[in-house]
Amino acid sequence: MRPRKHQSGFTLVEIMVVVIIVGVIASAAFLSMGSLRNDRALTDEERRFIALAGVALDEAAMQGREFGLELMTGGYRFVEYDAYTSQWGDVLADETLRLRNLTDELQFELFLEGRPILLDDNPATMEDPDSNESMTGLDAYAPHLLIYSSGDATPFELHIFRNSDDLRVVMRGDALGGIEIVDPDEI
Repeated sequence: MRPRKHQSGFTLVEIMVVVIIVGVIASAAFLSMGSLRNDRALTDEERRFIALAGVALDEAAMQGREFGLELMTGGYRFVEYDAYTSQWGDVLADETLRLRNLTDELQFELFLEGRPILLDDNPATMEDPDSNESMTGLDAYAPHLLIYSSGDATPFELHIFRNSDDLRVVMRGDALGGIEIVDPDEI
């Protein structure tokens, strides 16, 4: 009898262990890519909101205009105050400060002085549709947040969240127009 030579190679068990390890690593990478993609929608909206609020703050200071910001559950719009008519109106001829809508999965929650503010689904009307006269008193239109030409602004706390998993980003605005990102766990 001839002695058997030692064969080199991998056993089936070794190959199966390597396949399982590669599968686990690939699954973890795939899942983390999915959550990063979902987080990206939140951070993109957060960055866009902060950038547009900064533009409005700069324009208010440089041009001596008073701006307001109306928030809805799924979007926001900038408005400006017309001192001649004593009314708020849409910002005309400025594509940057136009109505913005969040993606379908995202929503806003607004807090002023620590109190939740009930947001509508659609923009409010600025004039009484049944009358040619402007609204006055309690019926008059007023935006949620004000951006003054002096550089001051309404302090606020704004949450952008996704209903499906309650993942959220939180921003706080101060009276000087600054906006900071807050860890939601600190609230």
